[in-house]
Amino acid sequence: MTDFSGLPLVIEAADLLPRLHAPQLILVDLTSVNRYGSGHIPGARFVDPKRTQLGQPPAPGLLPNRADLEKLFGELGHRHDAVYVVYDDEGGGWAGRFIWLLDVIGHDRYHYLNGGIQAWPADKLSTDIPPSAGAPVSLNLHPEPTATREYLQSRLGADDLAIWDARSLGEYRGDKVLAAKGGHIPGAINFEWTAGMDLNDHLRIRKDMPEILERLGITPDKEVITHCQTHHRSGFTYLVAKHLGYPRVKAYAGSWGEWGNHPDTPVDTFKETQ
Repeated sequence: MTDFSGLPLVIEAADLLPRLHAPQLILVDLTSVNRYGSGHIPGARFVDPKRTQLGQPPAPGLLPNRADLEKLFGELGHRHDAVYVVYDDEGGGWAGRFIWLLDVIGHDRYHYLNGGIQAWPADKLSTDIPPSAGAPVSLNLHPEPTATREYLQSRLGADDLAIWDARSLGEYRGDKVLAAKGGHIPGAINFEWTAGMDLNDHLRIRKDMPEILERLGITPDKEVITHCQTHHRSGFTYLVAKHLGYPRVKAYAGSWGEWGNHPDTPVDTFKETQ
C-alpha cells in the first residue's frame, strides 16, 4: 500500500506501517541524536529540532533563514509530490513546529504520527541510517502561517481573535519570568501544551480537545494565534488546531522571547488584577 490519500492529518502506526516503502514518503524524526541512534522508524531521517529555529536571541523561535531551510529540505529530498510523516518523542511539539515549516514553504501533503515514537511498536524499530538525499532545493516562503509581532499587536482586542498561550501557568501569570517582562499577551488564553496529551495513551492527542477548546473560547470561528517562549511547545498547539480543522491558524514564531523582551509590547499579569 502506497497511497496516502484520504488519511487525516493525524495518523496512527497502523496507517503508516503498510506505507513505509511508499516512494513519495519522507519520514522525519525530530527526537534526539541518542534516541534516533538507539532505534527509529525504518527509513526515517533525523532532523535536529534546533534546525527548525533561527536560534538567535532574543527571539530564537523565529523562522530560520531561507538558505538554511533550503539546505535542510534538500537533505531530506524534498519534492513537490512528497508526503511527509513527522514524529518526535515528546507528544508533538517539535513535530508540530516542523508541520508549521511545511506550511511556510507551501507544502500541504503531510501527516503527524499520533503519539510519535512512544506509540510506535517497539519491535518495528531500525538503527539503519539513510543517507542524505542531496543538494539544497529552491523554496518559496509564504507569510500566511505566521503572525508577526506587528500583526498580533494590530489584532489585539479583536472579537474574532483567540490567542492560545501554550506556556505553563507560572509563565502566564508572571510568576516565572523568562524574558525582560513576565506575564502574558493581553487577552491570551492559557492552556499548557502537555495538558492536551493523553498521558495514559502514549502521549496521543486527547480525544476531548474539541470540548476543552470550546469551553476556553478557542473556537473555529476565530483566528487562532498560538505561541509559547520559542514556538516549540506551541508547535503542538498549532498542530492540534490544524488537526481539528480550524480554518484560520497562525503561529507567533517570535513568541514570548520576542514579546517579553520588546519595549513596546503590552503585558498583563494576574498580579495586577488581584
